[in-house]
Amino acid sequence: MGEGAVADAVERARALPSLRVGLHLTLVEGTPVLPAEAIPDLVDASGRFPSDMVAAGFRFFFLPGVRRQLEKEITAQFAAFAATGLPLDHVNTHKHIHLHPTVAAMIIRIGRRFGLRAIRLPAEPAQPVAAAMGLARGDGFGALALRLWTRQLARQIRRAGMVANDHVFGLAWSGAVTEERLLALIPHLPDGVSEIYGHPAIEMTPLIRQTMPDYRHPEELSGLLSPRVRAALAAHGVERTSFSELAA
Repeated sequence: MGEGAVADAVERARALPSLRVGLHLTLVEGTPVLPAEAIPDLVDASGRFPSDMVAAGFRFFFLPGVRRQLEKEITAQFAAFAATGLPLDHVNTHKHIHLHPTVAAMIIRIGRRFGLRAIRLPAEPAQPVAAAMGLARGDGFGALALRLWTRQLARQIRRAGMVANDHVFGLAWSGAVTEERLLALIPHLPDGVSEIYGHPAIEMTPLIRQTMPDYRHPEELSGLLSPRVRAALAAHGVERTSFSELAA
């Protein structure tokens, strides 16, 4: 909610009332909503959130002063979304930092006040991705450490009475969820609710090149809009839904 293109994105979303829009909370590698002087322990000299997630995670957990500032910023981002007038479909976070239990607990507690009912669970099963790539098996993002974090988050979401997806795809292929890969993945989607996410864009702007130089944004947009992908989803009986529908 703190970046320069937010106003344009909100205007476009308002023109598409059937579009389900979530809040992409940013607490690392981005611009805060609050002024830097209000959250001095969260930002660097340039007034932006730093990119070191490990250091941020330790500070969120161990330093009460940092946690108070974190709570203020999370609240401000929810309030900024509410001010748009758009219905809140769900919440996810930049770099999936809500896998941090302190961050997740704050999002759940604060989000309730803003009507939050659904949170992305970044749990990517390895086998469908491996099958789509023609491999016998895979691990990578299905590794034990990540599974432990996602299970903890899933418990927090359930205890809060909120809903989440069962699976997510886009982690192992971050920045390269192309039409070819989507077509390969669709026949191997597991039972349950799967979220496929990407980073589509019309073109590579200077800022995108600076922050995500290896991402294939236009190709991801082509995959998202592909008639072949739409036909494959229909052929395999995959029904589209939204977090709002899951929470209804």
